[in-house]
Amino acid sequence: MTTTRTPPAGSYLANLLAGQPTLPASPVSSLNALRAEAVDRVGALTVPTIRDEEWRFTDLSPLTRQTFQPVRSRNLGDVVDIGPFALGEAASRLVFVDGVYAPELSRVAANGAVVANLADAAQGELIGRHLGSYVEFRDNVFAALNTAFVHDGALVVVPPRTTVTAPIHFLFVAREKDVASYPRCLIVAGRGSTATIVEDFVSVTDGAYFTNAVTEIVLAEEARIDHVRVQRESSQAFHIGNGAVTLAAGSRFESVSVALGARLSRYNLSVDQAAEGASCAVDGLAMIGGRQLADTHTSIAHRKPHGASRQLHKCIVGGGAHAVFNGKIFVHPHAQQTDSSQSSRNLLLGARAQVDTKPQLEIFADDVKCAHGATVGRLDDDAIFYLRTRGLSDAAARNLLTYAFGAEIVERIPVASLRQRLEATLLASTQQP
Repeated sequence: MTTTRTPPAGSYLANLLAGQPTLPASPVSSLNALRAEAVDRVGALTVPTIRDEEWRFTDLSPLTRQTFQPVRSRNLGDVVDIGPFALGEAASRLVFVDGVYAPELSRVAANGAVVANLADAAQGELIGRHLGSYVEFRDNVFAALNTAFVHDGALVVVPPRTTVTAPIHFLFVAREKDVASYPRCLIVAGRGSTATIVEDFVSVTDGAYFTNAVTEIVLAEEARIDHVRVQRESSQAFHIGNGAVTLAAGSRFESVSVALGARLSRYNLSVDQAAEGASCAVDGLAMIGGRQLADTHTSIAHRKPHGASRQLHKCIVGGGAHAVFNGKIFVHPHAQQTDSSQSSRNLLLGARAQVDTKPQLEIFADDVKCAHGATVGRLDDDAIFYLRTRGLSDAAARNLLTYAFGAEIVERIPVASLRQRLEATLLASTQQP
């Protein structure tokens, strides 16, 4: 007989799990078993501290000093205004308020793909096969917590040889303070298919809350997914995200991740190039100030020959903020003729701003082309002087250079309306004192 482990009563993890037993049962039996296993793993794990190597620059004590409760009611009550966040190009949109699916705010177009709430989808066999198979929740307490609460979530299944021309928008809205929510996404792209997904975390409250998100993306042979992830939550929020991508032969994954909000945020992204000829481009931007902390950890594994990867991550850090980037690229012994490059570029805007960056290459094959590098610096005095000779004030010159530094990443977002909004946000942020 197996005994389920649970955290000690009254502990931080036990409090977070308090609402899990009241979660509605899923008609997918494997999903209920997955939840039970996740609860067991939460009981065996602990919250990371700065003594853990992977968390040594990110102190979670501000999070663990807060008390967060799960959403007590699945009735959304008053409808939030999503107008400021809607994307005109998106024919399909799934909206979740505090982690709960909001059908009255969502819309699904007939675009050839399955776009649905996980809890409502008639995709039991597919969900059971893929959900929880790629993000390593058994050794990750936050992924385990998310999996313990799996119910509502964003599901996209793109059939083989299907091209979805309009972007699909996942909009996760935080409405209540002192709440913990667990957004979940599963994207499955069939052979030769193409789609663009926008995963968007926004807030209509200024209070503290906790968003704990997990996304799994599976690409079959020759498939392509463009994935945009935007985190623009409350300045008092806490945001932990885990993403995992697996690539089959000849498939391509392109990602742009932008972190602007949250008091403390962490995003872990793992890309597994599991077959020959797979490729990915992983770009990121963190723009923070005040006392914010933004941590990005990525891992790209090349397992088979002829793979390619390109990564550019930028941080703009003002005030007394702290940015962290740790990027790992693994080239396994059989991954000959891998072509991989990684760059971490960081801009400090104040004397108290801080960045810790650690790009890493681990190569176990001899016929490869790999490079990595990191820079940390301040605005170039010569460039400022040049702009001032052209009539700009000192402040305007600094703002323009800061904007240009970040815009290189934002310009890679393939959705025009979102790109323009983020460019406006970037420009406005550079003009803050």
